[in-house]
Amino acid sequence: MAARRTTKKPNISAEELLGYYRDMLLIRRFEEKAGQLYGMGLIGGFCHLYIGQEAVVVGLEAAAKEGDKRVTSYRDHGHMLACGMDPNGVMAELTGREGGYSKGKGGSMHMFSKEKHFYGGHGIVGAQVPIGAGLAFADKYLGNDNVTFAYFGDGAANQGQVYETYNMAMLWDLPVVFVIENNKYAMGTSVQRATKSPSLWERGAAYGIPGEEVDGMDVLAVKAAGEKAVAHCRAGKGPYILEVMTYRYRGHSMSDPAKYRTRDEVQKMRDERDAIEHVRDLLLQGKHATEDDLKAIDKDIKAVVNDAAEFSKESPEPALEELWTDIYADTVPQTA
Repeated sequence: MAARRTTKKPNISAEELLGYYRDMLLIRRFEEKAGQLYGMGLIGGFCHLYIGQEAVVVGLEAAAKEGDKRVTSYRDHGHMLACGMDPNGVMAELTGREGGYSKGKGGSMHMFSKEKHFYGGHGIVGAQVPIGAGLAFADKYLGNDNVTFAYFGDGAANQGQVYETYNMAMLWDLPVVFVIENNKYAMGTSVQRATKSPSLWERGAAYGIPGEEVDGMDVLAVKAAGEKAVAHCRAGKGPYILEVMTYRYRGHSMSDPAKYRTRDEVQKMRDERDAIEHVRDLLLQGKHATEDDLKAIDKDIKAVVNDAAEFSKESPEPALEELWTDIYADTVPQTA
């Protein structure tokens, strides 16, 4: 088993660092806009925001290559944007419009992109984990070196199907990285109240799965750990577990008042550990960008997000006939 936080951070160019800053800021601004649209009644149902956790998915996508797959839970908008899905299509799906990735029929929890190898968005806690192993099994069967990232939270880590999947993944040496996004509160119960385990990644020891704990508020640390994990999987050594220690600033969903923690706790995290501010400081201190440069990036991203909101408002609602489409597959695909 790997020791905690032993992975060295990679050397990063100014261009890469600016890219991570832009990607994380896009997720932050997109989610802020989604929260606004929800408050206006333009997004219905459930809506789980990713604000605070941006470094996790941006860091891991930096370690991925074309062909790698990802599957996650209902807190999924950040994962969609990080893997390159179009903000217009994502926002239109959130608002239930025809221009969305699932033609307005999936909403926040259920959109997919075959092109970007994004397989959801799943509403059942922990249900995406065995699906992730299945995706990895397909790649092993096909004989390529693709890796699947199966994301789940600290709450889902207590689900039985997670450990059934661990067993099968190790038994068959599947190329899957199990990513535990430990934001400390699951739906509203702190991890200290939910488990006696000192860590969650170490539970893989029972199955012989290596892993480590990662600082999820540091995108460079996440990228370095991700590179180590995917190298392990691509070498045919089986699965790897990353427990990424992060923090969500908003409630579990838009309907959650989050009374299980204090405002001071959240503000302290924002002030001292914010992942985007960390990269901002690196850019400014390293003289890789000026304040004006970063303001220009923020302006560009706000324009992208505002355009996505307008696109979603202008896109029509799906026609009634859409109720009967995409229910059954016409053909059985020959490749994954």
